[in-house]
Amino acid sequence: MAKVKSKWVCTECGYETAGYLGKCPECGAWGTLVEEVQFALKPQVKDEFINKEKPELLKDIHIGEEVRVSTNIAEFDRILGGGLVQGSLVLIAGDPGIGKSTILLQTSGELCKNNKKVLYVSAEESASQLKLRAQRLLVNSDNLYVYPQTLMENIKTQIEEIMPDVVVVDSIQAIYSQNVASSAGSVSQIRECTNLLMHIAKSKNITIIVIGHVTKDGNIAGPKVLEHMVDTVIYFEGDKYKSYRMLRAMKNRFGNTSEVGIFEMCTDGLKCVTNPNELFLNERSQVAVPGSAIVVTNEGSRPLLVEIQALVGTTPYPSPRRVANGVDTSRVLQILAVLEKRVGLNLSKQDVYVNVMGGIDVYEPSADLGIALAVATCARDVVVDPQTVIIGEIGLSGEIHPVNNIEKRLNEAVMTGFKKAIIPYANKVTDNRIEIVPVKRLIDAITACVSAQ
Repeated sequence: MAKVKSKWVCTECGYETAGYLGKCPECGAWGTLVEEVQFALKPQVKDEFINKEKPELLKDIHIGEEVRVSTNIAEFDRILGGGLVQGSLVLIAGDPGIGKSTILLQTSGELCKNNKKVLYVSAEESASQLKLRAQRLLVNSDNLYVYPQTLMENIKTQIEEIMPDVVVVDSIQAIYSQNVASSAGSVSQIRECTNLLMHIAKSKNITIIVIGHVTKDGNIAGPKVLEHMVDTVIYFEGDKYKSYRMLRAMKNRFGNTSEVGIFEMCTDGLKCVTNPNELFLNERSQVAVPGSAIVVTNEGSRPLLVEIQALVGTTPYPSPRRVANGVDTSRVLQILAVLEKRVGLNLSKQDVYVNVMGGIDVYEPSADLGIALAVATCARDVVVDPQTVIIGEIGLSGEIHPVNNIEKRLNEAVMTGFKKAIIPYANKVTDNRIEIVPVKRLIDAITACVSAQ
C-alpha cells in the first residue's frame, strides 16, 4: 500500500516545509502555505523513457535551415529575437485582461497562414467562447485546432496524434496531472506539468507557448523553477486603461533580453506600433509650460521619446509629499536631494509630483536630467523649450554622466522634429541637423534652459 505523505508549500516562491507556518521564511509572504498530499510510490522505469542517444561533438551537430519561424507580427518577432525557435518553451505572463490570450490567438492565426499546424489548448474557456474571440480577431484557418482540456495526460495524447508545429497552453495554472495528488495551480502541479511540456518540446521539436498568471505583486505565480525551466520569459505590461501594451523579455536563451515590443489595443485585436513616439507624444501641448521636459530613453535597441511632467507647490502638511508615477521614487528623492545641495533649490516645504505621460515606466537613469529640469523649471516658473530634448544621468555631486547610444537617441529626436538637445559633455558630438548643448554639471543644464528664454 502506498505511503501517504504531506507537506506545506508556499504558493508564492515554492518553499517547502513539514508543518504549517503563517509566514513563509523564504519570501516573507503571509498565509501562502498550502498543504499538498504526496504518495510515496516505488519508481518504475519504462524502456520507452530510457535515453538511448549518445553524446555528439559540437562541430558535428547539424542545424536545420528553418531554425526560427516568423510569427508575421513584427513586434513579437523583435522580442523573440527574430521568431519562434523550434522546440522551445516560451512563457508569457501578465495581469488579467492585458491581452495575453488575444496576442497568442492572433499569433496562431498568422502561423497558420504560413502553413503551420497549431494546437490551441484552452483550459479556461470553452470552444464556443474561443470561437467568439477568433471571429472578433478575424482569425479563421483550417490548420488551427482548438482543444478545451485541463488534464495533462489527454493533452499529451492529442499532441502526439496531431503532431502540430506550435502548441499554445492557456493557462499553465489551470492544467493538472493525475500523477500529482493536488489541485490545479498548486506548486507541484505547475512544476510537473511544465516539466512534461518541456520534454515534449525538446523530444518532438515542437514549439510550446505557455500562458502564466501573476500574483498581486506582479510576479509569475508558482515556483521560481518555472522560469528556470522555460527558454523564454515574456512579460505583458501596460495600463489596461490605456490603449498601448508592451512586451518585455526578461529571459531569452535565443535572443536579446533588452528588447521591447509595443502594441496598441484596438477593437479587432493588438496592432504593432511602428512609431511609438507618436503614441507617447501625441497629447503633448506645443505651448511651453513650466514643469515639462522631453527625455530620450532606451528600451532595448529602440530609443523612445517621452514627456516627464513635474508639479511643485507649497504643502499644507508638516511633511511634504513626494509622489512619482512611471519612475522610481527613490531615484526622484535622490534627484531632489542633489537639487537642494548642489543647486540651492529649497524643496523642504514643497510637495513634488513627478509623472511620466502615456503610462510608460522609465527605468533608465538617462532620464535623471529631464526629471531635474522639470522640477526646477516648475519651482522657478520658467519653461523648457518644447523643441528641446534632454539626456543625461545625474551623480550625487551634481555632475552629468554620459549615456550609451547617444547617436541613436539624437537621430530619433531629429526624426521626430526636435531642434535642440541638452546632453552630457562626455557625449559631445557634432550633428548639423540639431543644436547640441553639452553640459558638465546640473547647474549648467539649468542655466542653459533659463538663458534660452
